[in-house]
Amino acid sequence: MFSKILFIAFLTLINNCNIQAQSKTVSFDQVNEINRPKLVIGLVVDQMRWDYLYRYYNRYSKGGFKRLMHQGYNFQNTFIPYVPAVTAAGHTCIYTGSVPAVHGMVGNDWVENNTGKIMYCAQDDSVKSVGSISLEGKMSPKNMQVTTVADELRLATNFRSRTFGIALKDRGGIFPAGHSGNAAYWFEDASGNWITSTYYMQALPKWVSDFNNNRLTDKYMQNDWNLLYPASTYIQSTADNKMYEKTLPHETTRTFPHTYKSLIGKSYYTFRINPFGNTLTLDFATSLIKSESLGKTADTDMLCISLSSTDYIGHRYGPNSMEIEDTYLRLDKDIEKFLNTLDAQVGKGNYLLFLTADHGAPNNPAFMQENKLPGGNLNAKSMIPDMNQMLKKQFGRDSLVKKIYEYQVYLNNALIDSLKLNRAAIKTTLVQFLLSKPEVQQAFDYSEFDKVIMPARIKEMFAKGYFRNRSGEVQFILKPQYHDVDWAGTEHGTWYPYDTHIPLIFFGWNINPGKTYREVYMTDIAPTLSALLNIQQPGGCIGTVLTEVVR
Repeated sequence: MFSKILFIAFLTLINNCNIQAQSKTVSFDQVNEINRPKLVIGLVVDQMRWDYLYRYYNRYSKGGFKRLMHQGYNFQNTFIPYVPAVTAAGHTCIYTGSVPAVHGMVGNDWVENNTGKIMYCAQDDSVKSVGSISLEGKMSPKNMQVTTVADELRLATNFRSRTFGIALKDRGGIFPAGHSGNAAYWFEDASGNWITSTYYMQALPKWVSDFNNNRLTDKYMQNDWNLLYPASTYIQSTADNKMYEKTLPHETTRTFPHTYKSLIGKSYYTFRINPFGNTLTLDFATSLIKSESLGKTADTDMLCISLSSTDYIGHRYGPNSMEIEDTYLRLDKDIEKFLNTLDAQVGKGNYLLFLTADHGAPNNPAFMQENKLPGGNLNAKSMIPDMNQMLKKQFGRDSLVKKIYEYQVYLNNALIDSLKLNRAAIKTTLVQFLLSKPEVQQAFDYSEFDKVIMPARIKEMFAKGYFRNRSGEVQFILKPQYHDVDWAGTEHGTWYPYDTHIPLIFFGWNINPGKTYREVYMTDIAPTLSALLNIQQPGGCIGTVLTEVVR
């Protein structure tokens, strides 16, 4: 009798297990369904130092930077792992997960060593401007050697996903959108309009022409740049009239308000040096989302936005200015408005957004000295005549140095080869000349790179930034807090943390709030996006997936 009861109990247990297993069964289609957001937004704030998240934190609204920081995942120690820390290299790295040694974007400009031709990063003489008769549209991504996340998303969906890049700077919109992007748009100084090139299309879409015809640029310029809040409430309230701030070309004072009315229809370049340049960019992004119905199809779309005015303002006034403080307080409100637009157009939880920067910026050297802190400058271009004069005395020929870009010396290779001069001796002479400068901490010949003594981490950054046919042959490193700046505004490009410590926040679709202080890198953004989207990593990617946001 007892054994019969045990047998019945055993059958009951087996039956219950089968019922539970059946209740948990997921269909084959459900298991294999690829889950992606409707829209991916990349938001790159040009020249945003990491500490700007906290320097002005108490004045930010709940819906802008604070919303991203508290509802997103915040990587507090994100660094650029290469030099030079500049716009073209940064935007390319963010979306490729690669470094200049692989993707080829060694700077905003360089010399093609095999031809001696000076090259702008996005220059493409085979294309024409669209929406303009100027030369500002002769641009494309052809100089970039690898694919981007946008390219890989297009490939993964057989080009059904649509990808776009926009920025006031051509390079800020072109490289993120990738080689196969549907379009990149940038700002033309001559007209104040958004333009593109024949690389993407033969004529502007109607919505872009309509946007340009609305003349929002003129409307923003009609309003002078006044402070958002009372001057006495600003952290930098004592810094509105410093000699280390540059005046605008048409102004005689460095103080608020800054006027733009007189430039309408004449000089739109100055509009870039205005926080409303960021506002206009996000206005254009909003119009693009609505007009192109981004996030409304079965396949994930991608919009890469770069906010350039922060860089122009930073270069002119420096990080310790009321101008840069007011810019970020206004940008905070612009971001809040843009997030609300995304909520309404795409839906909360339906879009994945990340915020980062292409590089940071140092404090102005005059500001540092004013406050008894170490710092100084070295005008690199001014050294070229002295270098050439010195080389002429030793080697009998002038003009052996062609250019200096990003703390690299480019030689006149064609002339050196034609005269059969001793290249190694020329480079040794230049290294000795640079080391004699009190502002220079280190200088070396890249052909002798294996013999250079410096901390391994720093040395690796220079190795990652070197691309043989586009890099200079002699590299020099300035002392900490020293920069190639003429005692006004700021510059960037070095390996130091003020140039390479950047913000990184992931927000929205499938992102749980949190933060980490572990060290991560700009190269990790692209593989993380690839993992989240279930697509292949870009071709030159060397980064690793940030597992905190991939669950």
